[in-house]
Amino acid sequence: QVQLVEAGGGLVQPGGSLRLSCAASGFTFSDTYMSWFRQAPGKGLEWVSSISGDGTKTYYADSVKGRFTISRDNNKNALYLQMNSLTAEDTAVYYCTKGSTRGQGTQVTVSS
Repeated sequence: QVQLVEAGGGLVQPGGSLRLSCAASGFTFSDTYMSWFRQAPGKGLEWVSSISGDGTKTYYADSVKGRFTISRDNNKNALYLQMNSLTAEDTAVYYCTKGSTRGQGTQVTVSS
């Protein structure tokens, strides 16, 4: 079955960086459009970024454009999210998604 396992979250100071990763299994990863979503405390799920199966097309929410970079390694069945210039507003649980399926999430906390 589809499995998505996120990692790489943690506590970081404002202006800092983190790189999230997602290990995918149970489907043909290279054929699959993948996304990152996030959910801040007390808020709904927010789309962050998406990438095409071959990695040539990427899309970003306005709130992260220019700061976050989505990428993938189809040889490793892995999805990544490089997050730079983090602010408190980026504090959330981040989820790797395939359609409506998501992993358990990884917590990102931006605080001094």
